[in-house]
Amino acid sequence: MTRLTSRRLGTVALALVAAVAGTAAVGLEPASAAGGTPLVQRGGPVPARNDVARHRQPEVTELATFVDGPCTDDICGSGSTVGPDGALYVTDSTDGEIQRIDLGRGTVGTYADGLPLQIPGVIGGGVADVAFLGPTPYVLVTGVSEFWTELVGSSNAPAAEGVYRLDRVGSGHTRATLIADLYTWSEANPPQSSEYFIPGGYTYAMEPYRGGFLVADAHHNRVLHVTVDGAISVFTDFGQNVVPTGLERRGPGVLVGQAGPVPHVPEAGRVVALRRAGGPVVPLASGAPLLVDVEVGPRRRLYGLAQGDWPYEGEPGKEGFPAAPNTGQLMVADHHGRFQSLVSGLDRPTTFEVIGDTAYVITITGKVLRVSGLAR
Repeated sequence: MTRLTSRRLGTVALALVAAVAGTAAVGLEPASAAGGTPLVQRGGPVPARNDVARHRQPEVTELATFVDGPCTDDICGSGSTVGPDGALYVTDSTDGEIQRIDLGRGTVGTYADGLPLQIPGVIGGGVADVAFLGPTPYVLVTGVSEFWTELVGSSNAPAAEGVYRLDRVGSGHTRATLIADLYTWSEANPPQSSEYFIPGGYTYAMEPYRGGFLVADAHHNRVLHVTVDGAISVFTDFGQNVVPTGLERRGPGVLVGQAGPVPHVPEAGRVVALRRAGGPVVPLASGAPLLVDVEVGPRRRLYGLAQGDWPYEGEPGKEGFPAAPNTGQLMVADHHGRFQSLVSGLDRPTTFEVIGDTAYVITITGKVLRVSGLAR
């Protein structure tokens, strides 16, 4: 296998693709509740007002493992959603599948197959995320185009990168139909900043929004809007190297997680609110090392998932590598817009879902962890 250059490998690992390694973090400081600007506007999430250390800690148990055997580049899972049936759906990029997990019993079954496979050497590629619009599932695919097969000399057949609709074609099988070619569109419509090297960007997450989807492009540093008819537009272009990751729909707007550029210091791991397309970027909370996802949970508190400590600062060729094992955290924002740790020691989490007072955390190793008791 032809290895990516250090700069190229670093910028695509885990799809947390910084436009230029080491670029300074954008100066978005959390709004202070005492400083005149409300931390959260009316109708938005409410950060925890009490010190989390005063309360009983949530309980963590392993619910399921959804991979069978080794994973391509040791990346087993990245995206997840809760389906209309209440089950958890997770991406399996090695096998090009979506797995369904029964949250009561922890049983795992293949829900969709035949999707583009992750290319060895393009870490974080393949099926990146999954979401539903009503009963219909859609998936986000990245890092599988001809740009990548030629770059790493892969024998994999190149595929379009973008949003696919999944249709049932018999028992246990699906057909994936491309509805939006995000790579081709992004190549023809570049971002504001010229500090990128992947022409078509590198997408990370998708979220249902007004009958379509919002998609985070972690390399072009922007959020795109995609309709089910395939129309693509820019929802927000951050114009700087903030590395947008997880998304959470809230009313007419959306919350966006930002991992920040390497070395992914906690101050750069933040959540911002976008209230409308092209509108202002409103900072909500910061302090999460390598923030990869965001959710609103019990009592409308704001939760963030930090992949953990990035141990490679100063080491050439490590830009964009995943965090150190067992340093991830599930965090909650306090009243001052600072993330506080609820659960630590997670092994490189990538995404999570909140149902009631329970969080379901997906790890890079293909495990689902159940974190119960968030409302305590």
